[in-house]
Amino acid sequence: MRQKQEQITDMKQRMSDIYLAISWRELNRTYFDKSMSWFQHKMYGIDGNGGVGGFTPEEANRLYGALIDLSERIRRAAERIQ
Repeated sequence: MRQKQEQITDMKQRMSDIYLAISWRELNRTYFDKSMSWFQHKMYGIDGNGGVGGFTPEEANRLYGALIDLSERIRRAAERIQ
């Protein structure tokens, strides 16, 4: 029997400081390669049927890595200004 894995259902709230500043479509395409509806459901904490869903710990870790990578790319671009 498969045990339901704990999910992070408040990711959009956790990302509220940067939510409008990031192209989530591009981030999803680059780091997840899933449908945008899949990614949006994860961000909003719902599953495809309208129930509770969200990021698994592994998916959250992948999002963490994506944001760290993106932040490093932004830093490098900023450093090229000077």
